Amino acid sequence: MSDASTVPGLDDLTGMKADLHRYLQDARDGMLRSLEGLSEYDARRPLTPSGTNLLGLVKHLAGVELDYLGDSVGRPAPVLLPWNVDGSVWEGADMWARAEESREWILDLYRRAWAHSDASLVALPLDAPASVEWWPEERRTTTFGHLLVRVIAETAQHAGHGDILRERIDGRAGRDHDDLGDAAWWASFVARVQAAADAHRP
Repeated sequence: MSDASTVPGLDDLTGMKADLHRYLQDARDGMLRSLEGLSEYDARRPLTPSGTNLLGLVKHLAGVELDYLGDSVGRPAPVLLPWNVDGSVWEGADMWARAEESREWILDLYRRAWAHSDASLVALPLDAPASVEWWPEERRTTTFGHLLVRVIAETAQHAGHGDILRERIDGRAGRDHDDLGDAAWWASFVARVQAAADAHRP
């Protein structure tokens, strides 16, 4: 699923940079796995009381990468994000897909963000200066490495959200679900979890 080969120099990374990129790409791929085989409706519909949805998470992460690993490190994003331009990002416009925003457009945007971020990883040392203009002035000066770790953490967090949301839609769980046991094993496991919770039922 990775587009690593499209960024010159990425395959030559070593040490900490290579490790950080591997964790980032694993989380990116995990996020996209949660969308595989879903209808347009299921990819877009809100699945929590706060409206969390799978395609919206991908849209949000595209912006996160372009903002933190592009604009904030002196490498302007290759595309202007409409929700940043009009300020609607502050009203959650990056967290859901408008009806006219196709899944293909959002996925392409995310992959373009990957490529731009990966090019930053090749070009910049981890201690390269960075500045996040929307952070409070007293802490907006930081480094590329700090922002890279932040993006990895956020991507992994949302990939985990994606696994849970996908399980709610059609029961498909994470990558290692079937390695742990069959349907009977899982039914027994869930029964044990429920029994332990029942011991504390009010």
